[in-house]
This record gives sequence, C-alpha cells and structure tokens, in this order.
Amino acid sequence: MKTIIVYSSQTGFTERYAKWLSEELSADAITLAEAKKQSDQYFEDADAIIYGGWAMGGKVVNSEWFTQRIPQWKGKKLALFCVGGSPNENPEVETALYNALTEEERAYAKAFYCQGGISYEKMKLPSRLAMKAFASMVRKKKDATEQDKMMGEMLSHSYDISDRKFITPIATYVKN
Repeated sequence: MKTIIVYSSQTGFTERYAKWLSEELSADAITLAEAKKQSDQYFEDADAIIYGGWAMGGKVVNSEWFTQRIPQWKGKKLALFCVGGSPNENPEVETALYNALTEEERAYAKAFYCQGGISYEKMKLPSRLAMKAFASMVRKKKDATEQDKMMGEMLSHSYDISDRKFITPIATYVKN
C-alpha cells in the first residue's frame, strides 16, 4: 500500500508524528510546502493520504489544502491528524476533531488527535504572543475552575507530552 503523509509543523511536534507514522506505515512524509510543488499525478498512485497539522484556535492549521482535495481522492484511504498541547482526554479535543471535517468529508476521511506540547522557543512571534495572552487569560479568568487554573499554568511554559503510542489509531485506520 503506497501511503503519503503531508504535514505542516511550526515547532516540530507535528513533524515528529509524521515521521513516526512514516516509519510505522513505510510511507513517504513530505512537508506541505513540498506537497504544493507536486503535480496531481504524484498523489494519484497513492492508496492512502494523510495530512497532519497543528491545532490553533480549534482548527487544524492549513487543513484546507487537504480538505479541498477530498472530492478527487474519494477512492483512497484518507486521514487528517491534528497535534496540539491539550491532553487527548480533554473533552474539547473531540469537538475540534468533529469540526475539522464537514459531514460530507467525514464520509471519506477520518480525523485524529495526537497530544504534542508547546515549544515557545520554536514558535513564531505572533503565535507565541497569542499563546502567552491566552494562558494569562485562562489563569486570570473570573470564577476559574481548578481545571482552568491547571490549564493556564500548563500553557504558561514549554512542555512535551507527545508519545509514539498516539499514532496507533491512525496507523490501524490506514492499514484496515
């Protein structure tokens, strides 16, 4: 089975997951910039195409590149994965995954989430400022719950909660 993984990564977490998937599936992994240079023929021979991007504001960054191509790739195994700083068990993850694809797109593709982390050192300035502001807002929220306070504290510094085990559902989906 020929599988192509296309990814967009700002701080390295999505790239790490793309490479783990590439190893697990014996697949080609290319950046979104590289994918945009390819002709349609490059993807035509693939049996499965996976897109990975990072989470920002409840969306998967640059996922429209993938979702716009779903109609022409309907005969392939299609998956989208999102990497973010929230733990997998965060209830907001399920909502974000549901919203990552439209009802029609969900008939042909499946969305997955992999917890990653935050690397302020590798973030571009606008993202770093937005994350710091969000963390501050969460920490100072009036009537903040214990969960809000923990999240605000967690978001205030860099951390890595990624784990190779989170590729298992994606690999299983693509293989079956």
